[in-house]
Amino acid sequence: MTTLFISDLHLDASRPAITELFLAFLRSEALEADALYILGDLFEAWIGDDTPSPAADAVAAALKEVSDAGVPVYFIRGNRDFLLGEQYAARAGMRILPDPSVIDLYGTPVLLQHGDLLCTDDLPYQQFRAQTRDPAFQAQFLAQPLAARIAFAQKARDASQSRQSEMKQGDRAQFETVTDVAPAEVDATFIRFGVDTMIHGHTHRPAVHSLMAGGQARTRIVLGDWYEQGSVLRVTSDGMSLQAL
Repeated sequence: MTTLFISDLHLDASRPAITELFLAFLRSEALEADALYILGDLFEAWIGDDTPSPAADAVAAALKEVSDAGVPVYFIRGNRDFLLGEQYAARAGMRILPDPSVIDLYGTPVLLQHGDLLCTDDLPYQQFRAQTRDPAFQAQFLAQPLAARIAFAQKARDASQSRQSEMKQGDRAQFETVTDVAPAEVDATFIRFGVDTMIHGHTHRPAVHSLMAGGQARTRIVLGDWYEQGSVLRVTSDGMSLQAL
């Protein structure tokens, strides 16, 4: 049996082919898995569980079929869908996990997280993250009319794209450093949680990294995004494989 890990699908009406690829994945190998873990950014944007979306409805129905088939589905919120709530999770048959979380994976403790907490060199983003994860901010935001939430989300998205464009036009090496994980934070996270394996997404840099932290050998697996193809980590009791779909 296999446990599946995915993240950064960024499902959006502008890319229907990726939504169809994900639905096909759910209707095939996901139904035969030991468990399915979605480590954030399932959707390109999420401004509340009450947002009308045929694509989100189809995804919820397909995920619920996986759950109803006896395959546990777990979800960690990402930086794009941190407002995804218990109402949608119930419709999709998903259990929301804290970010980060330690799980038992075939007898091995493994740390799961979306990954943005590791990008500590991006100070403006970390400040934005702290603000938007505040329960008071979220309650105030979700109480606004849908039109106001849509406008706010678009403004924040435009500002983020503008900032990234400016950074890319400047020092490209600095951009790559700031938007990737901070090695010191990775080391500290391994030591703090006392695990040898970490799985996360967010950076869109799929790879399996072997490193030393606290004098011990560790493994950090980075999941790929689904902008132009799928990306899935398959783990069995015998090993793991990070592959594109």
